[in-house]
Amino acid sequence: MSKHYLVTGGAGFIGSNYVHRLLSRGERVTIFDNLSRAGAAHNLEWLRAAHGKDSFSLMAADIEDFSALEEASHDADMIVHLAGQVAVTTSVVDPRADFEDNALGTFNVLEAARLSGRKPIVLYASTNKVYGGMEGIRIVEESARYQYAHLPFGIPETQPLDFFSPYGCSKGAGDQYVRDYHRIYDLPTVVFRQGCIYGPRQFGVEDQGWLAWFTIAALLGKPITIYGNGKQVRDVLFIDDLLDVYDLAVERIDVAGGQVYNIGGGPENTLSIWQEFGPLLEQLLGRKIPVARGDWRPGDQQIYISDIRKVRRELGWQPKISVEDGIRRLFEWVEANNGLFPFS
Repeated sequence: MSKHYLVTGGAGFIGSNYVHRLLSRGERVTIFDNLSRAGAAHNLEWLRAAHGKDSFSLMAADIEDFSALEEASHDADMIVHLAGQVAVTTSVVDPRADFEDNALGTFNVLEAARLSGRKPIVLYASTNKVYGGMEGIRIVEESARYQYAHLPFGIPETQPLDFFSPYGCSKGAGDQYVRDYHRIYDLPTVVFRQGCIYGPRQFGVEDQGWLAWFTIAALLGKPITIYGNGKQVRDVLFIDDLLDVYDLAVERIDVAGGQVYNIGGGPENTLSIWQEFGPLLEQLLGRKIPVARGDWRPGDQQIYISDIRKVRRELGWQPKISVEDGIRRLFEWVEANNGLFPFS
C-alpha cells in the first residue's frame, strides 16, 4: 500500500531526485516548494515528463507559511524536510531571511507534524556546518590537501556543536528542534548532518553546490574563482547514495527514530576542492581550466570528513558510488543539459 510523502523543497536538487524515486515505486507525493531556486521549474517539468502531469501534488508556498504547511501535511505519513536557505555567504548578508527559512521553517514543519496527530516520520536535512570551525582539532597541511592529524575516520556525531555563521545557527537550531521533538512529543524524527551531496539535477551556483558549479562553469566557459588555497577537503556523496539512506531510515525507523547521523562519503570518498578536483575535471573536459583566486570565505572549513560508522553500524548503509564514477555522471548530465542553465 502506498504511503503519502510530503517533500518540502521537492523541486530542488535532492528533492526532485527523491520524488522521482518515490513516484517510480508508486508512492503518493506532495511537493511543497516556493519555486525560488534556479532549476526548480526544469525539475518539475522533468518529473511530469517522466511520470505524468498529475503524478504528484504541488503546493507552491513558503515554508514560513504555517497554514499552508499544516494543510499540506495533515495526512502525510512521511515528511522529508529539505526546504531552506542553503548558503553560508547568503546567511551572512541576510541573516534574518536565513533564520526565517531554516530555523522558523523547520519549527513550522515539526509543529505541523505534531498537530496532525498522525506522528508522521520526519527526516531532516541538516548540515556539517553545525560543528563550526572545529578549531581544537589538529590539521596537517599537505601538498594538495589538508588532513586530520588524529581522526582517521573523520568527525563523529559526538563532536561538540558550534554554530559558526548565521547559516550554522539556523540549521543547528532546526537540528536540535528535530531531535527534541522526538524526545518531548515522541515524533519519529531523524537528523541527517549532510556533507557535500552532488549529482544530476543540481543547478549549482558559486555559493552552494561547488562540484556542480565548477562542472557547469567549466563546460560553459564561465569564470571560476577559488577561495582560499584550493586544498580544502570535503567528503562527497552521490545523490543516489543519499536517497538510499533516506529509505533505510524509513524502513528502520524503530532504530533510526530520534537519532542523529553524519552522512557523507566518508574517508573513502574525499577531494580537495581544486588541487584534486581540478585535474579530474580537466581530464573530463580535455583542456586546462583557468581560475582566479580569492580570499578565504567566512565559515569555510579547511577540512570536513564525516565519520559514517554510526549509520553503517545501525542501518547497514555505506556509499556505493565512487568519486570518479559520480563525477563522471555529473559531468555527463551537465554536458547533455547545458541549455537548462540560466547563465548559459
